[in-house]
Amino acid sequence: MKHNGPFAVAFLLVFAIFMLAPIVVVIGVAFTPTGFLEFPPSGLSLRWFRAILDNPDFMHAAWVSLKLALVAATVATAFAVPAALAIGRGSFRGREVVQSLLMSPLMIPTVVLGIAFLRFLTVMGLNGTFFGLMLCHTVIVTPFILRLVLASVVGLDKSAERAAISMGASDWTVFRRITLPTILPGVVGGWVLAFITSFDELTVTVFITNPSTTTLPVRLFSYIAQTTDPLVASVSTVAILFTVVLMVVVDRLYGLDRLLIGEGKR
Repeated sequence: MKHNGPFAVAFLLVFAIFMLAPIVVVIGVAFTPTGFLEFPPSGLSLRWFRAILDNPDFMHAAWVSLKLALVAATVATAFAVPAALAIGRGSFRGREVVQSLLMSPLMIPTVVLGIAFLRFLTVMGLNGTFFGLMLCHTVIVTPFILRLVLASVVGLDKSAERAAISMGASDWTVFRRITLPTILPGVVGGWVLAFITSFDELTVTVFITNPSTTTLPVRLFSYIAQTTDPLVASVSTVAILFTVVLMVVVDRLYGLDRLLIGEGKR
């Protein structure tokens, strides 16, 4: 085992460099003062960050993505929490089928999902609408929340709930005062993961969006197809920093280790 120590450290170091190198390059290019992609940059400038504010298309797309991610993650959470409680603690016929159905968006290729959503929204007359886009993103992100909440629900001690019920507490009171606080880290972790997934979703969204509901990833994809300049890197850098800040805030509030394994306060 001692001989494997240096090798393991070297492997982890190489892996970390491999994962972080593209992010470092993108951030470095974002601060270049030139009008073309340059790394390392010949100087430091905020020129391309100011260009974001001067580009109304990117600002509108960012607002659409933010609003869409907030709504989709929240709606998915409201649906996934009772589903996880029923699956994790219930004993009814077809429970495995229901769980597989809810988790199926993770197993279906995103291109297939995009085409299916496009057909469905066209038939329902919702193609190109924010409501239709929200429904599709809710379906996509629900499995992420369901997995973390299920991890919190499985093995949950029911003694406190039984004690509350024996003292006359209603089902809603038991859920609000005991169950929800216990599984809250899993719920918050699932919501954050769903928010990031929705905010970053491209493959499905490109099938079902229109100019008024274009999200930031779709706008970036279209922009890259037309031209490539450091504006793309600056927008990507802002998105990266936004995600990092979000994860830091959540870590300060709950702890990422607890969120990832879905453990509540015992």
